[in-house]
Amino acid sequence: MLYAAGFGTRMGALTAQQPKPMIKVAGRPLIDHALQWITLPRIVVNLHYLPEMLEAHLADTGILFSYESPDILETGGGLRAALPLLGEGPVYTMNSDAVWRGPNPLDHLAKLWQPEHMDALLLCIPPQNALGHSGPGDFIIAGDGTARRGAGHVYSGLQIIKTDLLEAIPETRFSLNILWDRMLESNRLHAASYPGKWCDVGRPESIKIAEHMLRGADV
Repeated sequence: MLYAAGFGTRMGALTAQQPKPMIKVAGRPLIDHALQWITLPRIVVNLHYLPEMLEAHLADTGILFSYESPDILETGGGLRAALPLLGEGPVYTMNSDAVWRGPNPLDHLAKLWQPEHMDALLLCIPPQNALGHSGPGDFIIAGDGTARRGAGHVYSGLQIIKTDLLEAIPETRFSLNILWDRMLESNRLHAASYPGKWCDVGRPESIKIAEHMLRGADV
């Protein structure tokens, strides 16, 4: 599942007439930078803000749309609403507002996924390789791969996650943090470090940072 429903308010005027995933970095919309890594047969994109622009851009791709109306459902509620389209089993969830330089991040996660020990596997970035990001990290990764919250690695917005625990959450709109907290209690939240670079394109000034990164330039 690719998250693309948000308003992108931190982008200011750049999202006044277009959704954030349509902002161009190095001549390509952000959502295309995310899609280039995905080789799975089924892709679901959630939509809310200016959905017609994303619908038109992704027409004839075979991508499925999960419409969130009248309200955005946040990451957890959005994932649960998309389950009829996603089907059974663990799924990838990925943000559409970041760019990557390095090995395929989905393949990297797939090689490390151990469903017998994990309910979710988060792909995280060492702080020195997390460009365009401010503030402390999100998770500390233990030697056995289990995760705990703390100022360590930065969460990249990409994970593999089991979806069966979503049924027990009563709220309609909720963050995946609620699900992660339950996994932390059972010691089944895991994280992995990405060996390449990643840029969070969350603000206008991050566009140039991302473009420098993609060119392999020092940033």
